[in-house]
Amino acid sequence: MRPTAPAAAPVSRPRPRRAAHGHRLSLVLAAVLAAGALAGCGGSGSDPDTVKIAYNRSTDNKIRFKDAFLADVKKQFERAHPGKKAELVPIQAADNDYAAKVQQMMRSPKTAPDLVYEDTFRINADIGAGYLRPLDDYLSSWDQWGHFVDTAKAAAKAEDGRTYGVPDGTDTRGLWFNKQIFAKAGLPADWQPKNWAELLDAARTVKEKVPGVIPLNVYTGKAGGEASAMQGLEMLLYGTGANPLYDPAAKKWVSGTQGFKDALDFVRTVYAEKLGPDPSDALDPNVGTHLATDWMPNGKLAIALDGSWLGQNWIDKGPKEWPAWSTTLGQAAMPTQYGQAPGKVSMSGGWTWAIPAKAANPALAFDFVKTLQTKENAVEWDVADAQIAVRTDVAADPTYLRSMPGITFFTGLVPTTHYRPALAVYPQVSTAIGEAMESVTTGGSAAAAAKAYDDRLKSIVRGAS
Repeated sequence: MRPTAPAAAPVSRPRPRRAAHGHRLSLVLAAVLAAGALAGCGGSGSDPDTVKIAYNRSTDNKIRFKDAFLADVKKQFERAHPGKKAELVPIQAADNDYAAKVQQMMRSPKTAPDLVYEDTFRINADIGAGYLRPLDDYLSSWDQWGHFVDTAKAAAKAEDGRTYGVPDGTDTRGLWFNKQIFAKAGLPADWQPKNWAELLDAARTVKEKVPGVIPLNVYTGKAGGEASAMQGLEMLLYGTGANPLYDPAAKKWVSGTQGFKDALDFVRTVYAEKLGPDPSDALDPNVGTHLATDWMPNGKLAIALDGSWLGQNWIDKGPKEWPAWSTTLGQAAMPTQYGQAPGKVSMSGGWTWAIPAKAANPALAFDFVKTLQTKENAVEWDVADAQIAVRTDVAADPTYLRSMPGITFFTGLVPTTHYRPALAVYPQVSTAIGEAMESVTTGGSAAAAAKAYDDRLKSIVRGAS
């Protein structure tokens, strides 16, 4: 959900793609291994003094802050635990292939790492598959757990009431806009649309007044994966006032709402009126990379519905250094459909550190988590990865508050943010959302796409209302 923006983006959450299958997946994983992207894949093995940590390495070779951070934590851990070793296992792959590889590793005690980086988007599916172990016994005696906010804790909690991961940050989403393009279009530098109509009107104004510029990007389609579902349709759906995807009181997935149709119709409008990228670009799996390294820094895009982490692409030594970004870009909250209370909407995701059920050294793995999550390390990580803090002490830290232009704005969206249904079938529902979005992006009607989604939902889950 840093995913979690789409998978190929330099810095993007959530980025997951739907898991590949069959021969294609075999080829992808073979290519990953052949490229040497996976180090130390022998699993926990029998060495009781070594903890193996599997994590995702960005497919953009310019992004190595996670490697450097974890290497430093490794040194801290080994100093604090004489005779113990931490072995880092980076997996360089797009997120769907990373998830598939980790799941493959966790199936056997011979290959299971001791600690694995898990997207909250996928954690319940892995819990349901029996890949992860509950951490409650460790958490109950850990003096730092009380600093974590309840919403972040809930993201790693399963239907059985137990907690399976320790979150290391979250994110929020809103509107980024180019103030220089807005000035040419006669739009204000302190722009804050009050409803969907005002957002679309601003995009139409850019199209008319600043030809050649993409007015608005909304991630869409199957290739965008969770970025399309969460950053696209759900940012719209949760602002309609309709029942969202899942009704926890009735324990039913929701279908047939006007809000879902309205959200799809917004996407249809963006692409039918040519307010967004050309559909061939919008449906490109690498659209997030194009947005972060070309469209925005080169003044080709006016408005992006995107995440709190986006600025990390343009910082010093980032994938696309852009010193002027902090003054060129403004941020605005995504409005609700008609401006109804609370007036704005956001979605949040994040990643967790989880211990596989077949890990050889679970206690040592949790000791590594405790080193990861000292307050000092938590601040450093949230700053380095442009995360929104999930610890109250980190959120109040001056270093964090000064870390990134816009951090205060995006942190301020937390009170009105929403989380995806933390259920094992959600990834399949997300795929169905992407299919519905792709239909309207390529000219289909919202009503037909919504009907196809409803039919698909009923085949995925029982009891859809």
